Amino acid sequence: MFQTRKLSIKNFILSVCIAASFIGCQSSNTTVEENNNGQQEVSIEKQLNTIMQRSSAVGLAVVAVKEGQIIYNKSLGCKDLVTKAPIADNDVIRIASISKSFAATAIMQLVESGKLSLETDASEILGFSIRNPKYPNTPITVRMLLSHTSSMSDSNGYFSLDNLNPSTSPTWEKVWNDYAPGTGYQYCNLGFNTLGAIIEKVSGERFDQYIMNHILKPLNLYGSHNVHELDPERFIKLYSYNSGSQSYTESESAYKPIEDELANYTLGYSTPLFSPTGGLKISPLDLAKAMMMHMNYGTLNGVKILDSTSCAMMQSKIIPTNYTNEYYGMGIITTDNLLKGHTLIGHDGLALGAYTAMYWSTDRKYGFVVATNGCNGKTDYDFANILCESVECLYYNLIKE
Repeated sequence: MFQTRKLSIKNFILSVCIAASFIGCQSSNTTVEENNNGQQEVSIEKQLNTIMQRSSAVGLAVVAVKEGQIIYNKSLGCKDLVTKAPIADNDVIRIASISKSFAATAIMQLVESGKLSLETDASEILGFSIRNPKYPNTPITVRMLLSHTSSMSDSNGYFSLDNLNPSTSPTWEKVWNDYAPGTGYQYCNLGFNTLGAIIEKVSGERFDQYIMNHILKPLNLYGSHNVHELDPERFIKLYSYNSGSQSYTESESAYKPIEDELANYTLGYSTPLFSPTGGLKISPLDLAKAMMMHMNYGTLNGVKILDSTSCAMMQSKIIPTNYTNEYYGMGIITTDNLLKGHTLIGHDGLALGAYTAMYWSTDRKYGFVVATNGCNGKTDYDFANILCESVECLYYNLIKE
């Protein structure tokens, strides 16, 4: 159960955010390409503050990338409603389901190394039966798990592989949909937590350490799935918004210590402890650098962590999602719904009060990262308003010629 704490917002009037101050919170330094003048910077910040106000946002961090360079980043609002500390550019936030792109990257690295095949039966790797009981002869493959086509669901929970294991859960059949594996789509967090366990079994490394050693460190990015590897002073706290009581509830589980659970950790089974499906903590600025790696088909600043063919497979349109004009690949989404008139590639996330987005253009010339640690969640589009409006602001001010 999540540990939470309610904070009344009666004294946290959100108009204060417009002034880039949430009862003491100041905006961080801004990076803007040199040929942009200060007047444009002020205009963009004003627009972002207005967007924050409309969505009752606690904090907001945005990054814009163009032609292989970070041309703008801005952090506004609070990372802590009690101390009123402002968000700094190097502060880290739990990015929710964008984490799936990191797990998928790890899987593709193992495929490239010959340690794994996309057609491998997950049961063979993990050592227990992973089968839709209505289709017991159909293997659940790594490819299916990556693309949410396994026929698996989150109906029996996804915080433990016990929920999937017939020998440990009397309700394991609830996991499975009626359609045949490989023939339909359902977004499934349990599937990506299962992929995390597969990464451990195949690599022999604990999931958080694999991501650190093979993705984050090579790209010189500060982040981790393990809170004990990070400076807690840099955590951007997450807040869920209750419209009825007009209060924020701190999601303390977002950065919950896990020392006790680690003492009894079983490689290849305890993996959901790190939430491969949504548990990475990283700064929006460093997340933008990871995005640039994908934009450049596996390479960042001369460091190659993935082949271009693997990146192309991840970014392909494998199956339509539940939204119009949107497709899922392998840990990567293609959508027309974030920026009107444009097809973007990437991933977004929603959990524990955080709304996040990491998307780039199909021609890989520009991209955006947006993250808020709490907002009212108003959704007039297929994405939360704050994500769409922030991306639109960055595009029309910094990208469109």
